[in-house]
Amino acid sequence: MGRDPERRFVEIYESTYGAILGYALRRCPDPDDAADVVAETFMVAWRRIDEVPSGEDARLWLFGVARRVLANHRRGERRHEQRTAALREQLAASPVLGEPPVEDHSQVGKVLRSLSDNDRELLTLVAWENFGTREIARILGISRNAVAVRLYRARRRFARGLAKAGIDYSGFVAIEGNTL
Repeated sequence: MGRDPERRFVEIYESTYGAILGYALRRCPDPDDAADVVAETFMVAWRRIDEVPSGEDARLWLFGVARRVLANHRRGERRHEQRTAALREQLAASPVLGEPPVEDHSQVGKVLRSLSDNDRELLTLVAWENFGTREIARILGISRNAVAVRLYRARRRFARGLAKAGIDYSGFVAIEGNTL
């Protein structure tokens, strides 16, 4: 087309944004979904700026893109709803997983809940999920050394909390090589 693609995109965006947003808002029950449709529509326009017709045809072209983006969005939502419904059925059929977790009201449970989310996550990855530092490092996306240091500190804070609560924690045993 010979024109500066960035300048052309800005012109198209400024002249059509309101109309495309209105189109999406009237068709999406959630304004966030409409914003996603608009963003994707203009992303397509940016990637294909050389294919966007000129003049009034650009506006019509964008409406066609928005229509296809909206259709893809709706298909994705339906797939998500179907997968969610199937998962709910599986969970409901499972005697263990179908029940909500019982909150631990024991002193140990209270001490565990008093820790930070990060400390609690580390300790439960070790004790409940039976992961070692190598696996935890992969899960959290940090180094094994960082896991070891954080786990050491979390264990110390947990031990202090147990001691403060008057709980003898010397009897805590290793769980497949991992201890709290």
